[in-house]
This record gives sequence, C-alpha cells and structure tokens, in this order.
Amino acid sequence: MAATHRGGVVAGYFLLLLLAGCKARIHKLTLKNETRFAVDLNNFGFYANGTLDVNLLSLRIPESLVNYSIYPVGFSLSRSRVNGVLSYTAEETETCPLSLTKLNNNEPLILFLIDISTLSVNVRAMGDQDNLLIARPKAEAPKARKSRDAVKSAGQVGGGEPQPDVDVDKPAEKEVKQQDDSEGQKKEDEKEEIPKPAVEATKVEENEFELDKVKALTLALDKVNGSYNFSFHMVVGQLAEGLYSLKFHYCQNRAPGIKFPYSFAVEVKEKNPDGFLSAAEIPLSRLYIGMAGVFFTAAMVWVYTLMKHRYSVFKIHWLMAALAFTKSISLVFHSINYHFINTEGHPIEGWAVMYYITHLLKGALLFITLALIGTGWAFVKYILSDKEKKIFMIVIPLQVLANVAYIIIESTEEGSSEYYLWKEILFLVDLICCGAILFPVVWSIRHLQEASSTDGKAAMNLEKLKLFRHYYVMIVCYIYFTRIIAILLKVTMPFQWQWCYEFLVEVSTLIFFVLTGYKFRPASNNPYLQLPQDEEDVEADEVVTESGALEGISKVKKTCNGRERQKESTL
Repeated sequence: MAATHRGGVVAGYFLLLLLAGCKARIHKLTLKNETRFAVDLNNFGFYANGTLDVNLLSLRIPESLVNYSIYPVGFSLSRSRVNGVLSYTAEETETCPLSLTKLNNNEPLILFLIDISTLSVNVRAMGDQDNLLIARPKAEAPKARKSRDAVKSAGQVGGGEPQPDVDVDKPAEKEVKQQDDSEGQKKEDEKEEIPKPAVEATKVEENEFELDKVKALTLALDKVNGSYNFSFHMVVGQLAEGLYSLKFHYCQNRAPGIKFPYSFAVEVKEKNPDGFLSAAEIPLSRLYIGMAGVFFTAAMVWVYTLMKHRYSVFKIHWLMAALAFTKSISLVFHSINYHFINTEGHPIEGWAVMYYITHLLKGALLFITLALIGTGWAFVKYILSDKEKKIFMIVIPLQVLANVAYIIIESTEEGSSEYYLWKEILFLVDLICCGAILFPVVWSIRHLQEASSTDGKAAMNLEKLKLFRHYYVMIVCYIYFTRIIAILLKVTMPFQWQWCYEFLVEVSTLIFFVLTGYKFRPASNNPYLQLPQDEEDVEADEVVTESGALEGISKVKKTCNGRERQKESTL
C-alpha cells in the first residue's frame, strides 16, 4: 500500500504538468519535423447544425521536393460508417485519400488540397453532401480582371457611355438581368432556410457554399514569412450528421524512400448545438453521476452488513468498502469533468486533477483487492507466500504505469505521435495486470485440490474449491466483457449510441462488485469461516489421548474471532 501511495503522489505531480497544455474539445496541435504521411487530428460525432472550425496557423513544407500533381498535401474530412472505420478505407488502402476522384459509396467526403504554387486550396466534395461551408474564396487573378476590363472598354462608342455587352448568341441584357435577379432571389431564399451559427471571425470577403450543389471550389491560401495558412467553417446539415474524422495528409511520405519532414500548427474547434461534447459523450455526465449514486448506495449497504456481522469481519472486508467508496467518488469527479468540457470546451484543472487522482487510487485498489481475495489473505492466512508477494510487486507498479498512460492519453491531442504510443502501452499493461491477478486464484484452486485428498476434510475443501472456481470464472467474464465484448459492441453501434459502451462497463463493474461481496460476505455460513485451514488448527483438533479415562475429551482452541470451538472425539 505504501508503494501505491508513493506512485499516486508521483502520478499526481506528473498529471499537473500535463494538464497545463490540455485543450480538450478546443484543440491546438503543433508538430515539428513530422514525418508521418497521415495525422489523425480528431474524431467527433456531429448532430444537425453542429459546427467545425479549422484554422491552419502555419504550414512549412520543403517546396522544392513536392510535386503536387503526384503527391498532394491537405486535409480530408470523412464521415465514418462505424466508429474507427472510415468511408474511404475500404475503397483505397494503398493510395493517398487526397488522390480520390470518386467513391463507390455515397458517404460524404471533403478534400482540401493545398497548392502552394498558386496559393490556393482546392476543395473537392464527394458523396451525398448536406453541409454548408463558409470560407474565403480565392480572389480573381489580375490578368483575368484586366482582360475583362479591356472587353468592357472596347464596348464604348466614341468615348460616350459604355454600351452593353451584347452577343448574337446570348439573350438581351434585360432578359439576362431578370433571369439573374430571379436566380439570386432563389439562392437567398435557400440560404435563409439553413440556420447559420454565429462566427466570431470577420465575414468580410467570406462566402457560403452549399456542398450538395458546389462540388468543387477554390479557397485562398495566405503566405506569411514562409508559412502557409487558411481557415474554414462548416455547418453540418440534417442529412449529414454522423461521426467525422479530420486528417492531415502529406502524401510525399507515402512513397518508399526518404521521409521528408514538415511542420504545422492547427486549431480545431468542434461544437454541437448543446455543447462541446461529441454526440456519444453528451449523456456521459448524467450517466456517471447516476452510477456514482448507485455505487455509493451499494457501499453503504456493504458497511451496514459489516457492522451487523462485526464478529466475522476481516480487514479485507473494509478494503472492499474503501474500493466501493473510491469508485463512487471517482465517478463524481468524472461527471464534473465532462460537465465543464461540455460548457467551456476544456476541463477545469482542479476538478480534472481530483478525477485523475481518484481514478488512479480506484485502479490500484481494484487489482490489489482482487489479488488479496484470490490468495485468501485475512480469510485464511495473514502472511503471503513469496510468489504471491511477487505478484503484488508486479501488479502495483504496472497499475501506476497504466494510470499514468491513461492520464497522458486524456491530456494529449490525438494527432501527436506519443498519443498512440501511450495508448498501446495502456492496452498492453492493462492486459498484463488482468492476467496477473488470475495467478493467485489458480494457485488457491490447486492448493485446495491437493488438500481435499490429504487432510481428511474433503467435503469442506470441495466447498471452498467451488467458491474459488466461481470467483475465477467471475474475474475472467469481467475482463473479457469490459476489455473485448463491450469494445466490439461499441464499434457496431450508431455514433449517437456509443455511450452505451461506458454504460455496459459500469453496470458490469457493479454486478462484479455485488457478486464478489455476496460470495465473500462476513457470515457464519461462509465456507472460509467454518473450519480452520492451517496445519496447526488441524493438529489442535486431534484427540489428546486414547486412554479410557480421558475418552471423549478433546482440546479447546479459540478461533481468530474469539469464539470457542470444541470437537467431540471420534474414538
């Protein structure tokens, strides 16, 4: 436990440093000398009228090495069919997504191709679009403007008023004007039907483009001190809501050979009509506070049970109560953390630190308690064997590492390279811990199997063997469900129902806690408390003498709870 406390303090100081740069749903990512050909910026579930703001602050690439006709650079915004499976991955897995010209499905895909030679961003919209794009289009080239002015000046007669540009193959000016007015009025009516969110940036020279009608357009790309920048604002339509993935692509590095470094800084702001949380995360704040109340109630019932059977209570029972209360407190801080993310766009550092600390303590207590129950500590014996101590020396540091990895993942932008490294570390360490706590249970089962055939108390040992086997099956089912089955269910659910994954995990944890408490509850009929298990108690129950004068007399020995037990002689 002391190691756990020291690990918690170290992790607490570590997470304070991490939270200083955490921006949550208002993302700001800066990469320098990056060589990945694709960077996952973020995944977000949008409801209708949700907004996405992307601001590329600076992009620096080796201009002399990039052939844009072969190796494009830019962003892709794709709606996923299911969580983590993008719409275009099934189409082209080897080629750069920015090179796609058509899709075999109708999932919306928007490509932003950066062309530094013309200082422009070519937007290509594919699939069924129902989104509104607000961005600054590229200004008209000076040569084209001069050419148009020359045509108009040529239409003037003798220095008088300019004559209308009339062509024999075109209708009269009046008819063209009327037609343009009617089309303009029609477009204005269509724009008024689409709700426009408030945009903080200036709207000077900005245009709105309905991507279901405008499949290709060109935006302006600015160059400042050798770096390139542009921005756009998108409103998700009623028919286009879903889980979107925003990626940056540098297709030059897809080619085998030397990887060319690049650097960029980008700001991404995602928002739904009700807040900054993704569609799958909106119910989580209410879910966690509700489950916190359920776990707190279960903890109070457990404490009442301990007080009612105080003469049969061991230290491990109070450790189980501490675990239930810690779990409840952790869920309360988790709920508060999500509430502030939804309203502010980022967590409040004080509440986030409290959540991470309680989350670390909860994880450490969980694995320590499960391992102690599996070894039979306090129920049967007060001293752990050397190999059981080694399990704790492995599990406790790994749990600290797992919680540190979790904190880093929560506090790091998804596009950073260390994000995926720590995600893999968390998954691997979690599996190792889950496997490690099974060893004490297996050792206890093996010991009981051997004892059932040697100590003459086969019935009692078989009862305890059955109890340990049930506990083993409970742990295996809990691990498989929360680590594998629930994740498989998550990736098959619609984007707005993926919060059910967290609900299933919390409910399964509650069921596991309740069943464990029921199996190892302090009661007189608990198999642990009926007969002694160590060799000294077995020897104490043997008859003192075999003489006729002392027939029927046996030793009396007090149990660890102060109760006397007398065994009749079998002679």
